[in-house]
Amino acid sequence: MGTSVARPCIGRKMIDVAKEEGADFVSHGATGKGNDQNRFELACYALFPDVKIIAPWRLPEFYNRFRGRQDLLAYAKEKNIPVDATPSCSYSIDDNLMHISMESGILENPASSPPDDTYRFTTNPLKAPDVPARLEIQFSKGIPVRVTNLDDTKETFTKPLELYRYLNKIAGLHAIGRIDVVENRFIGIYETPAATVLYHAHLDIELFCIDKEVYRIKRYLAHEFSEQVYNGFWYSPECEFIRQCIDKSQDVVEGLVRVMLYKGGCHIMGRESPLSCYNEKLVSMDVKGDYEPSDADGFIKINALRLREYCRVSLKTGKREDLGKRKVLQNSTN
Repeated sequence: MGTSVARPCIGRKMIDVAKEEGADFVSHGATGKGNDQNRFELACYALFPDVKIIAPWRLPEFYNRFRGRQDLLAYAKEKNIPVDATPSCSYSIDDNLMHISMESGILENPASSPPDDTYRFTTNPLKAPDVPARLEIQFSKGIPVRVTNLDDTKETFTKPLELYRYLNKIAGLHAIGRIDVVENRFIGIYETPAATVLYHAHLDIELFCIDKEVYRIKRYLAHEFSEQVYNGFWYSPECEFIRQCIDKSQDVVEGLVRVMLYKGGCHIMGRESPLSCYNEKLVSMDVKGDYEPSDADGFIKINALRLREYCRVSLKTGKREDLGKRKVLQNSTN
């Protein structure tokens, strides 16, 4: 999502500059195959409905001349245009604070392992430190507001940018947040050290604080939100609505989460919150608390009504013995 989240920010700044300069046109270099063209242009049209957009990769005179990255690299060399890519390392790279992603080149072969020097944010897990890092992350209304190193350094970070950069640094050192994935369109590698740590820590404190039914709805909305952002609809009314709903769900997400980072794993080591839904007396196997076990009788019987009826109907169809069983296909060679 690092690329998907970045594009609405870039699109907004493009339109801000266009309006400041009195320009009617904006342009971008996204290819005619990917999602970035949608993200850039939907953002621009949402913020500046009358803007005109030039997309070279959709112009025949451009894409017929430059068939791919090798043609572009040859042109850059001919015109002495400095670029990071080379013919032997022609990755398509998107690098921002949240992540780095790489596609193209050898990465297009799903059977190939990415060369180790491809990764830029994260250490190879085999070379990561043998001593884990222990952190404490404080959340307020679902937002990380403080990160403290619990080991020797005792460093604490509270400013958002410093906090995030520190997590990128220490999580990357411990090989957190690297994946090699085949999407439904592309194959690539992604590195998101800080976001991976914050995701696991936030998920843990969220489960600790949010009501079960609210959390179920929030999970559904989060999936819808991710689809909207991925497809370029950040500035849509439905995305704005869902962001407000998700924000509301975070009102009670307050507390601390302790994590251990070790050789690619982010392990939750404990959590505490003044607003937790957890009630030790209620869940304890050793204390009765405010719960009457006999109350479960009626609950179970009510829920069993339709199962009993399903069994009754199954008897009529002769399928009672097959209830809950899975058919196993026989191997024709045996």
